[in-house]
Amino acid sequence: MIDGLVAGRLWSAAERRVDKAGKSYTVARLRVTGMDVDGVLVNLIAFDPRVCELLHDAQEGEAVSVSGALTPKVWTDKQGNTKPALDMVVHRVLMVRPD
Repeated sequence: MIDGLVAGRLWSAAERRVDKAGKSYTVARLRVTGMDVDGVLVNLIAFDPRVCELLHDAQEGEAVSVSGALTPKVWTDKQGNTKPALDMVVHRVLMVRPD
């Protein structure tokens, strides 16, 4: 596991889910631009209620920075091309909004 800080734009709105034990958590996706045109997708999951609420407050396309535990992954698109991705268990969220 890697401890990381990632900044990007919210790619999909946060979605609240409930596990088998009845505890709620939140999932979302962040798009991070890099050297390539496509960028990297970061799959976010949060369990802390405050962090979940902050993710729900963010709008799709809004700039967001998150920190937490990262796991690198690879996925294959419909054309068979492999792409990098990251899974993150989010511990903190930072958003800067004008007053």
